Amino acid sequence: MTELAKKRPEFRNINALTDLPSYRLPAAGWVSILHRVSGVMMFLLMPFIIWMFDTSVSSEYSFARFKAAFNSGLGFVPGWFFKLVALALIWAYLHHFIAGLRHLWMDVSHAAVSKEFGKSSALVTLALSILLTLVLGAKLFGLY
Repeated sequence: MTELAKKRPEFRNINALTDLPSYRLPAAGWVSILHRVSGVMMFLLMPFIIWMFDTSVSSEYSFARFKAAFNSGLGFVPGWFFKLVALALIWAYLHHFIAGLRHLWMDVSHAAVSKEFGKSSALVTLALSILLTLVLGAKLFGLY
């Protein structure tokens, strides 16, 4: 190596408190991490999903109880909490679905494996999942 060439910094011991806050993760990295987070959220909230499905289709009485849980609460749990959990599930499903389509497209199309496509498709994935979550969240909270 010549003396004119710059020596690249070596990070052998990364300090989580000082090094990680200054690290800028690219959009594709955020999509990848959030894809995993959304999958874990859907898995952990599976009992809530099963409860929602069961109480909404069992009978007219259980459906009325289901609506009351979202409007006025159930026991000591307020209704807005059920709505927030449902909103988290809506985001998790939408993000996981859109990011999964992005990954499938990158697996099928060899032209889609580029830095530019990775960045643009990651930004589209983030924007679509947030936008659709806002639209469905507005419906969930009764804004339209």
